[in-house]
Amino acid sequence: MATLLREPEKLENRLKEIPAEPGVYFMRGNNDDILYIGKSKKLRSRVRSYFRDSQRLSDRIAMMVRQVREIEFIVTDTEAEALALEANLIKQHQPYYNVLLKDDKKYPYVCITWSEDYPRIYITRKRKLTKAKDRYYGPYVDTRLLRYTLHIIKRAFPLRQRRQPLFKNRPCLNYDMGKCPGVCQNLITPEEYHQTMQKVAMVFQGRTDELVKTLQTQMLKASEELDFEKAAQIRDRIQALYQLNADQKVSLPDDTISRDAIALAADEQHCCIQLFQIRAGKLVGRLGFFADAQSGTPGDILQKVLESHYQKADAVEIPTEIIVQHQLPEEEILTQWLTQQKGKKVTLVVPQRQIKAELIEMVEKNAKYELARTQRFSDRNNQALQDLAAILDLPEIPKRIEGYDISHIQGSNAVASQVVFIDGVAANQHYRHYKIKNPTVTIGHSDDFASMAEVIQRRFKKYVTCANNKNIVLPLKDHDFPDLVMIDGGKGQLSAVVKVLQEMNLLDIVKVVSLAKKREEIFLPGESKSLDTEAEQPGVQLLRRVRDEAHRFAVSFHRQQRLKNSRRSRLEEIPGLGFARQKQLLAHFHSIDYIREASPQQLTEVSGIGKSLAEEIHKFFHPQKS
Repeated sequence: MATLLREPEKLENRLKEIPAEPGVYFMRGNNDDILYIGKSKKLRSRVRSYFRDSQRLSDRIAMMVRQVREIEFIVTDTEAEALALEANLIKQHQPYYNVLLKDDKKYPYVCITWSEDYPRIYITRKRKLTKAKDRYYGPYVDTRLLRYTLHIIKRAFPLRQRRQPLFKNRPCLNYDMGKCPGVCQNLITPEEYHQTMQKVAMVFQGRTDELVKTLQTQMLKASEELDFEKAAQIRDRIQALYQLNADQKVSLPDDTISRDAIALAADEQHCCIQLFQIRAGKLVGRLGFFADAQSGTPGDILQKVLESHYQKADAVEIPTEIIVQHQLPEEEILTQWLTQQKGKKVTLVVPQRQIKAELIEMVEKNAKYELARTQRFSDRNNQALQDLAAILDLPEIPKRIEGYDISHIQGSNAVASQVVFIDGVAANQHYRHYKIKNPTVTIGHSDDFASMAEVIQRRFKKYVTCANNKNIVLPLKDHDFPDLVMIDGGKGQLSAVVKVLQEMNLLDIVKVVSLAKKREEIFLPGESKSLDTEAEQPGVQLLRRVRDEAHRFAVSFHRQQRLKNSRRSRLEEIPGLGFARQKQLLAHFHSIDYIREASPQQLTEVSGIGKSLAEEIHKFFHPQKS
């Protein structure tokens, strides 16, 4: 089926069918895939604007329009409903051309795992939206202040300290020190623990002053009831929260209004956005976002950032006033939706007067500093990529670089890693690891050459098919085919890889090099001598970063496999204990040490473990008693 741009009559008929009412529209492409989801208070006008010759579209949206084969829509009663529906549909379908904000893991989040009976709180740079109840706050620009805040919170409130309990039948030292309420032994109910975590969450919601007032009321009540120990604990928490406020560097006039201020700074490629959260005249949070500068006008970008940010916020976190640097294209819709979410009037202001204008200038100034940092980082990466292209005589700058390494201990638990760098930056989502399947690689007999050849063969076999005993190269996929493959090793590893690529008829297509550790020497296929380079050249440093990351990833996976095997190896020696029961034992006791300490009676509590098998397990770990 042809695109709508190539069938003007069909396009015009389709546009006439779209009503001039609020709602959400879908742009569909090949295989009925959803390319883009948008909203508008007048669907027909908005959708028609994409296909006007006079309309200036960004490169990203223009590319999307050229692929559109069908347009669908859902009508809503109000603009606010359209915004909420758009947010849910984007979250559900994740269309490629709706990507605006870049998740480059520069800034950390705080996660509270509300999905668990006893929620954990921790700092992370990966925002995984796998469980709907879990809540992420951020991303925070000031990492040092964030870690200090979490340190104060954990000192003030008794919180869960470990992911897994240290002991089976008793709490650890954290309970005796008052740092943990005894979560592992259920010494506190989930309801009581949730109440504690709700107080902690108030800090990250910018409601510290409200929390202090609540704690002061509880302290007075405890004193009146002569519960002085509890009152002293609450007093200590209040003092810790005051300590957070004492480090506040920015104080602003007008302490009666809660407001957010947002501004951006951009060049031709990058766009850095900063959002300041001001509560009771104090700056309680500074959030940072990144976007593609070509994704829209400054107003479009700010609108999308605000929509994305407040969709994840509770009603109490939405301020009554939001100061924006530029006029938003759909300000009325956003205002109506925010007012509906908060249950109270929310206003959006483009400042003209002195105090608010100065606040926006301060936010913009911080965004410019972050943009300058981003530009320096990007320039260093571009310089390294250009230098690498010159060193290897590549026709173009390598956009996707893959690095490979092998890890084992004398042939045991042999594994390999594949790391990916895109535009000179590690792309963790594309990492892969391999377990070496070669039967000749066993304990006491390692073969790095054969292992590396196996990994490369497995990586590129999808590009090759066999017909009549001849290798035929399949069409290459641009999105995951590497511009450069880097092997950790010297001429031996490279020769093994070259041989397997020749057999697959891919050597002319896959650009491969190796990097030896000692002298940081770069070897090319068919060359006996290394390239004439210096270890501190930008291009060589980039290859070293890829090599070091491949080594780190391989070693970490090898350690995981070794630990897993060490856990199972002892259990596999017990007669009559199969794999399924081994898993049940480990799920019940969590570790080999707990199984060793368990009595036969405790072992029979595990499903599938009878009295005779329990005695056999106990006898295995305590042969001297038997």
